[in-house]
Amino acid sequence: MLQLLRIKNLALLDEASLEFGPGFTAVTGETGAGKSVLLGALSLLAGARSDKTLVGKHSDTTDIEASLYFESPDRLNSALEAQGLPLCEEGVLILRRTLGRTKPGRVFINGALATITALHTLGESWIDFHGPGEPQKLFHERHQLSMLDLFSGAGDLLEGYQSGFRDWQTKLREIERLRSSDRLSEDEIGFYQGQIDKIDAVATSQEAVESLERQYSRSERSQELMALSQKLVQGLSSQHGQFAGLLRSARDLAEIDEAVEPLVERLEGLIIDTEDLSGEFSSIERGTDASEYSQQELDFKMQQWMEIQRQYGAGIEAVLLKRNMLFDKVALQSDLEGTLQSMQKEADADEASLREVADGLAKQRRIAAKVLSKKVESLLGDLGFKKARFSINLIAEDKLRETGNLRCEFLFAPNVGEPLLALAKIASSGETARVMLALKTVLAEVDKTPLLVFDEVDANVGGEIGAQVGRRLKGLSGDHQVLCVTHLPQVAAQSESHFVVTKHQSDSKTTVSMGPIQGNFKNRITELARMLGDRNAPSALKHAKELLKLN
Repeated sequence: MLQLLRIKNLALLDEASLEFGPGFTAVTGETGAGKSVLLGALSLLAGARSDKTLVGKHSDTTDIEASLYFESPDRLNSALEAQGLPLCEEGVLILRRTLGRTKPGRVFINGALATITALHTLGESWIDFHGPGEPQKLFHERHQLSMLDLFSGAGDLLEGYQSGFRDWQTKLREIERLRSSDRLSEDEIGFYQGQIDKIDAVATSQEAVESLERQYSRSERSQELMALSQKLVQGLSSQHGQFAGLLRSARDLAEIDEAVEPLVERLEGLIIDTEDLSGEFSSIERGTDASEYSQQELDFKMQQWMEIQRQYGAGIEAVLLKRNMLFDKVALQSDLEGTLQSMQKEADADEASLREVADGLAKQRRIAAKVLSKKVESLLGDLGFKKARFSINLIAEDKLRETGNLRCEFLFAPNVGEPLLALAKIASSGETARVMLALKTVLAEVDKTPLLVFDEVDANVGGEIGAQVGRRLKGLSGDHQVLCVTHLPQVAAQSESHFVVTKHQSDSKTTVSMGPIQGNFKNRITELARMLGDRNAPSALKHAKELLKLN
């Protein structure tokens, strides 16, 4: 339930702080007074797109904040948790949105910085708008079917079907892609295989490339390697002879002084290390000509490796990645028909499963269509259509759609003796609005959205029918919080709460104010009299009193 709404500097409204109660709230005012400002504030908090022109003249920033209470916030908390936002404390959701004329706007949800997308996602959980364009949705089969599904309770079944349908369509697109674009000619297969063989001859692994580069580097500087190795071997050999004479002297010294014995051992270790080093460098000298490839082969392989890198990217990882991609293409071609058959078999099995689910959906929809038609037809009688008929025609189709295997068509006959025709072909704007109200009234039984907002849903009706519209809106407020912008006193008189929007004009500026009047009986009488035609006329004032007493 919407508890509090604060608006600062939105369009012509300077500032307003409005408290809302449960039940039915009416919003009235002169035509053009700015009643849309209130609805605009709510739509912005529900994630609607913004425009800098909405920022008022009083400052460079618009600020809108709302507090909502949910007796059972589990569903809402799940949505908040999924987006990493703070959960509702004691069932209270705090929304805030700012718009800037010269700087970007911001969104806050329960005090945390959030996105417009998050605001829009949450909006689907707490508010449902029914504006002047809402009845036009009844002309579209997609919206007609959505209403039927809401009434039938087929949401979970439809969601599972649509998920499977999207997967099935993805498989079909992949099959078509393979059939049309991935077939290779014999020349292409030969070329790709040649590239694979070329890479495999040089770069099968990181170790193979490192070995090739090391051998090539040794062969390129073999003379230098040999000269340096010889020099080191000769130097160490000469040192070995000197160390041998020194070792004899050290041993003689140890016979005189036993404390020298550790030094003799260290000298012996030095001589051994010198011999080992001389042997290692001698091996390097002997190995300068040792290679698994001839110089010609090394030059050719190194040239191939450099060319491969220029073609496919530097480094063994890039080269092997390309090699594996080429290999997969060639491998796929070797069994393309088998692959296509296997994929088609899976797609056919998916289609069979989807048809079973679609048939279950169709059965559920057909049952719901009969019940919904009867309820709407009964309500239409209360809304002025004494002999009207309403029916939902479901047309089976062989082809599966994202919504199943049925098309939906709302049929309407407003007068006795007239045939049932598609709603778009027969209904006037006033008739369509009342059909929509009847549908919304029935659907409210299953709709869990707590706040229903109606913008001039009573347009093109009046008198007794207007009173019936008011009673239906009041009936909806038993399970929902209802907010209605109206021009009919018969509707406004039935509300528990009543807000008036007033436009003020001076020589230099125009402003809008809004506030409650339900606590002031005299002000409410005056407002209803204004709506009846003249706030000062005794007959209008008397009628206004009668409307309030009646309700």
